Amino acid sequence: MTITQLYYVLAVAEHQNFTKAAEKCFVTQPTLSMQIQKLEDELDIQIFDRSKKPIELTEVGKKIVTQARNIVNESYRIQDIVDQQKGFIGGEFKLGIIPTIMPTLLPMFLKTFIKKHPKVKLKIEELTTEEIMSRIKEGHLDAAIAATPLEDENIKERPLYYEPFVSYIPKNHRLYGQKTIATTDLEIDDMLLLEDGHCFRDGVINLCKIFKNHVDDKFQLESGSIETLIKLSNEGLGMTLLPYLHTLDINEKEKNNLHYFNEPPPAREVSLIYHKSELKMQIIEALQDVIAGIVRGAIAFQDVKIISPLPK
Repeated sequence: MTITQLYYVLAVAEHQNFTKAAEKCFVTQPTLSMQIQKLEDELDIQIFDRSKKPIELTEVGKKIVTQARNIVNESYRIQDIVDQQKGFIGGEFKLGIIPTIMPTLLPMFLKTFIKKHPKVKLKIEELTTEEIMSRIKEGHLDAAIAATPLEDENIKERPLYYEPFVSYIPKNHRLYGQKTIATTDLEIDDMLLLEDGHCFRDGVINLCKIFKNHVDDKFQLESGSIETLIKLSNEGLGMTLLPYLHTLDINEKEKNNLHYFNEPPPAREVSLIYHKSELKMQIIEALQDVIAGIVRGAIAFQDVKIISPLPK
């Protein structure tokens, strides 16, 4: 049994196809198939059911893949030990970011990080929290930036900052005349929300649940982007809540629609998350240092307090 054979098994399990797995591993399909067959012969079991289309794992194969992933990850740790000993921060690093954080945070830190750590090759994807957690566990992401807490024993979290919520209220809305907003003023019935799958939507709903006896589940207007919510609100279709960093780029006219919460305002915790195996920690720590410093500076400059996260 070799690490290479286990790596090939993981590739086939992921792609459910020997040809695609071979392409990912940069070997010929016969070479990959032969190595997996040798492993099956050695173990005297069948890892894959080749009669199924697409190929499926057998029951014992599922258990082997779980263990193979642990072994392959641990093998990577040897290179990590060497890199840390040499003080080397570089190589490929796959980072996921949720949609309500990506547009505002990425432009703030990317140029600085690249300049400070030119040997790191970042591969960045915009993904939902559910997709991120799945990919981290499967070894397809090294880390991610998401709203926390996630309360998953396989995922570790390093808080970067606490981002306040800001109300966006159009002129014809019942709350427009108030200088500041209390959480008790919120009503879910006239709130524009992101569509299902966004953790920011869940945070808004949770906020309303905290202060209301019931929540009407019949949301008439939902959108996939915060920018669309702002446009809908401008049309007089309701109010919405924005993450604080989104408000920094709003035009001067629309800034009149921003209403801040009474102290302490509700906020979300934004963290750098990664697998409990703690691979590539030197890059994770470098990301944390750059992002936390830049964002905390931006929030402090705007005279907004760093506060506790929104209750789940």
